[in-house]
Formats: sequence, C-alpha cells, structure tokens
Amino acid sequence: MEHIQMRIVLEILGRPADNVKDALNLLITKLSAEEGVAICEKIVHEPSLVKDTKDLYTSFAEITIEIKSIDLFFGILFAYMPSHVEILYPEKITFPNTVFNSAANQLIQRLHNYDAIVKKALFEKDAITKKLYEVAPQLFKAREPMPAPAHQQKKSKKTSLKVKKPKTNR
Repeated sequence: MEHIQMRIVLEILGRPADNVKDALNLLITKLSAEEGVAICEKIVHEPSLVKDTKDLYTSFAEITIEIKSIDLFFGILFAYMPSHVEILYPEKITFPNTVFNSAANQLIQRLHNYDAIVKKALFEKDAITKKLYEVAPQLFKAREPMPAPAHQQKKSKKTSLKVKKPKTNR
C-alpha cells in the first residue's frame, strides 16, 4: 500500500501554561518517534487561558504526517486521540477486512475500559456519599429526602446501592 498523508489536531488542557506547552511538545516528540511516521509540517499554538477560568490553559498543534500503513492510521487514532483527523492523500483507500476488524476490536476494548472506569467511579462516589451520610447526616438535611443517584434509578434492585437514612427519634 502506498503512503497515507494525514492532518491531525492534538489538544492539551491543563495548568500552568508551561506544563501545557511541554506536554504538547512531548506528545509531538513521541508521535515523531513512532516507526513508520514522518512529520511533514507542524504548527504549535501558544497556550491560551480558557474562558471563564483563572488558571486553566489550552493549546493545540496542527500536524501533517505521512504514515506507511492503514494499521498505523488506526493506531495513531487510538494512541493519540486527536480532536480532528483528515486524510489528505490518497483519495481512496482499500485495505483488508482484518485491518478493519482489528480497529473495531480496539475501539470496543477502549469503550469497555472507559465504561468500567465510569462504573467504578460512580460506585465509589455512591459509597462515599453513603458513608458521609452516616457520619454527618446534618449535611443532607437541606436536601431531604435524598434521591437515588441518576445512574442507579433505572437499574434492577440487585445492582443498585441504596442509601438508607439513619432513623431518628421524633
């Protein structure tokens, strides 16, 4: 297969501005070191303050690269997660279904990993909320009765974590 030329946009958000700039440059250096990747052109924009924040900065780089295979194309998408991608050349690409299957499976794996992370974070948040309610119920008085978390309202009773209010003698 012939080489593929593509343009990607990589973005970084963080603080302080120097760290954002350094992280973006490190990402570009890592990309340029990938086997089968040649950077043709890059424009790195200076960090700018995010609107309505005091110390959160964002920066981005527009990078034109040439890669040796469609496998590498999908690899870059999964590894670097650019905010934008555009294939410049060739206009038509043909590749075997094994490449497409591999990319689809990588996508599915990443989605499952993110789903597991979100579920774990929600479970931990609910456990912390329950414990906080047990040790400091006065913090919840203004919001009584405390509704079940939104992500648990549609689940079966087996998987939901219910927060029981302590009994009070009134």
